[in-house]
Amino acid sequence: MEAKDLEKLVSLPMPYGKYAGRVIADLPGNYLHWFAREGFPDGELGRLLALMREIDHNGLKSLLEPLRKR
Repeated sequence: MEAKDLEKLVSLPMPYGKYAGRVIADLPGNYLHWFAREGFPDGELGRLLALMREIDHNGLKSLLEPLRKR
């Protein structure tokens, strides 16, 4: 993980699916857990979803708030 990954979580929209257009940091936990069970997509998107799942699972979403204000 790099610092720029955290910035991407608060700025990059989900490109497809039920939550298309929603910023990755705003995806619901149950959706992130579904990916964890079924498999994350390949590439950067999958890596960011896995990172967001870990942040959500560990109750650390509040750490992203300062990045939203930039």
